[in-house]
Amino acid sequence: MEDRNYEYIELGKKFKMENLKYQILIVSCLNIGQIIVGYSVGWSAPIIPKMKDVLDNPLPEPITDFEASWVGSLLYIGALVGPYVTGVLANLIGRKPCLIIGGFLNIMSYILVVTTKNIGMVYAIRVMSGLGMGITTVGNIVYIGEIASTHIRGILLTSTSIIGISGTLLVYAVAPYVSYVTTGYIALAISTLHVFGLFFVPESPIYHAMKENELTATKTLCLLGRSEDVKKSLDALKKQEETTKIQDWMEIFTIKSNRMSLFITFTLGAFQQLSGVAVVLFFATTIFAQAGSSVEPHIATIIVGVTRLLSSLIAPSFIDRSGRKILLLISMAACALSLSVLGVYFYLDRVNNAAVQNVGWLPLVALIVYFFCYEAGFGTIPNAIVGEMFRTNVRSNGSALAITMTWLVGFILTTSFTTMVDSLGGDVTFWLFGGSCVLAFLFTYFCLPETKGKTLNEIQEMLS
Repeated sequence: MEDRNYEYIELGKKFKMENLKYQILIVSCLNIGQIIVGYSVGWSAPIIPKMKDVLDNPLPEPITDFEASWVGSLLYIGALVGPYVTGVLANLIGRKPCLIIGGFLNIMSYILVVTTKNIGMVYAIRVMSGLGMGITTVGNIVYIGEIASTHIRGILLTSTSIIGISGTLLVYAVAPYVSYVTTGYIALAISTLHVFGLFFVPESPIYHAMKENELTATKTLCLLGRSEDVKKSLDALKKQEETTKIQDWMEIFTIKSNRMSLFITFTLGAFQQLSGVAVVLFFATTIFAQAGSSVEPHIATIIVGVTRLLSSLIAPSFIDRSGRKILLLISMAACALSLSVLGVYFYLDRVNNAAVQNVGWLPLVALIVYFFCYEAGFGTIPNAIVGEMFRTNVRSNGSALAITMTWLVGFILTTSFTTMVDSLGGDVTFWLFGGSCVLAFLFTYFCLPETKGKTLNEIQEMLS
């Protein structure tokens, strides 16, 4: 077997650069699923106004504000379950089958969209979309973290967030101008293409190594252009198997590096949600209408989507050069400032200040600045950090736990958003979001380690 491994290593060195392109091609196939993730996240923003309308309503009667809040937030119910499906099955049947399962769930949810008859079916659509979103998001993060070369891992991991944003922009730009059913057909076509592409990606070499199939693991690493990682990856897995015999779930809490990984990834994710990003994405069109913006709500929503996409391209350009931490700090500080300004606008509007008439453009500008700065760091880098954390045997379960705890925060926030605005006012609500960004800044400065240029094993040693 050692001779065969040596042959594959030499082959890998010969075709290393060509096979780095293979990594990018594989991630491109996975990222088709991220388009659907973003599409599902943004779907409610342009669809809720349709469901409240009498003329252009796919349902028998318009929905209430209470029902609208559930249309937005029920996505998180499925999303809370999805990552655990990945966490359990990824180590049993492999990473690739989990991704395919997530893809099929997305197909099923958008088949329901084109056959919707009542609000109950819409609720079911959102739960099933969330389930597919949870499986796809965690599966992609785990898989890419395991196949990517160290020097491009950050870029490939942040690409999942960027492509997700493009999916949200797609639904923002198209849904206001087409029928409700057409939005389902568009997503159904993309979901079908995603599942088709997944059949051509290889299984993760880490999964093969975990199943003691070293020859296949070596072959896959070499095909990925990672021949230099063969010995380190296999030796690290053997060492972990020799020193840890406790169940995988228990190891998340009994091993120090895993505890630190969970603490860091969950806290970052929770602050992400508390910045109000999900609220704005789910209810963007409604927020602009409530704010009395001088820009037409659908157009303002599209502008925000374009801003998110353009600014998300900043992180991959710098994440593997300047590092994760500095980008996060700059992003968080700017988010806090822009949300505070938005809170000031809502305050002036609440007290009927005459100045509001002259600054009707301010909500759009504040949210453009917010999303530009958010996606440049705060919105993309935490995903990359999740993919770098946790020991190999608990990476799927640990990532699932961190992300679902994060989404639970998002679910509570989106469900209570209408109540917050009614009881506290838009000004206090957005000031609270801005305050969360300040706390996130302090946490990142004092608690987050820099992972730039470090292998997954070196990160674990640092956390220990």
